[in-house]
Amino acid sequence: MDNFAAIDFETANNERTSICSVGVIIVRDGEIADRFYSLVHPEPDYYLYWNTRIHGLTQEDTAHAPVFSEVWKQIAPKIEGLPLVAHNKAFDEGCLKAVFRTYCMDYPDYEFHCTYQASRKLKGLRNHQLHTVAGFLGFELKNHHHALADAEACAWIARRIL
Repeated sequence: MDNFAAIDFETANNERTSICSVGVIIVRDGEIADRFYSLVHPEPDYYLYWNTRIHGLTQEDTAHAPVFSEVWKQIAPKIEGLPLVAHNKAFDEGCLKAVFRTYCMDYPDYEFHCTYQASRKLKGLRNHQLHTVAGFLGFELKNHHHALADAEACAWIARRIL
């Protein structure tokens, strides 16, 4: 796959609408053409201990961040016409659809691909977690669970197996 947008969301709690950060890597002609990262004021606005433990973000970090609808105004033109790719599409696409509903936004029915599912065809992996698959394919994922770092790892994987 040569042209796509890899996307990753981190959430504040168990609600799919609680996106607290988003990372996007734009790939054109097989090369990274653009990067985007933003904190997002989550809805609902509370953090669970376990979510914070995973990504390190707190309510204080996103207290003055823009809401999702404002952040998406910056992302939408960047990804226009591109298929989206996520590692565990069920989670990221689920978040995207849920937050679009929350903000009464029309969902454009994005074409979504999943590197997690595609990685299940690879032989020799002990699991199919993002950092495992990325490492297996030669990418050292630093700062795992930072939305931009995870989106970049996803893009690396997609360029090799999709």
